[in-house]
Amino acid sequence: MSEARIRILLIDDHTLLREGLVRLLEADPGVAVVGDCASVAEAKRILEGTEIDLILLDFDLGEETGEAMLKHLQDRGNPVRVLMLTAGMVPAATLQAIQNGVAGVVLKQSGTRHLLEAIHRVAKGETWWTSETLRTAVGTRAAQEPVREAARELTARQRLVLRGILDGLTNKEIAAQLEASETSVKASIQELFTKAGVRTRGQLVRITLERFSATWLK
Repeated sequence: MSEARIRILLIDDHTLLREGLVRLLEADPGVAVVGDCASVAEAKRILEGTEIDLILLDFDLGEETGEAMLKHLQDRGNPVRVLMLTAGMVPAATLQAIQNGVAGVVLKQSGTRHLLEAIHRVAKGETWWTSETLRTAVGTRAAQEPVREAARELTARQRLVLRGILDGLTNKEIAAQLEASETSVKASIQELFTKAGVRTRGQLVRITLERFSATWLK
């Protein structure tokens, strides 16, 4: 990723909204919109010749959905970060987006500061999910199928740290919330990684929702 600015590809089929977003994002000195388009086909062409750090992807693209873009990225093994931008998504679509590697969801009715904070956090490798969004997605998963395998029980501290991660908090913010040191929070996160069999926070979020929601989020 560029050290100077986050290179963004914006995909949204509403021209006026897209043009407004480009102006809004370009006002942030840490962001550069290096491409914007209305369809997955156009986005594919841009990706072929442009270095992208983050894709800001509208879920509803008229005759297609953002899932087509996510599938293309997965098929190509493209590690670019994706932040979904939407006016609203049904729980099943949110769950599918998580499984497809989306790093977070921002509602179009959110404020500018909220959107920019999400962009900067996701570009740094963090995730951007609200507790309400995750609870709804977890409820959908629980209704779809039983838990596929038992998970090791978490300690009270590990549960609190995990919820902080799901809320998109940094280690420092989690430490302040728990009145603990950042060192102890980092230790708890490593313990969570070990129990989940993952290496990153994004992977931890996905595996928690996909496999361990019934035991770790109860």
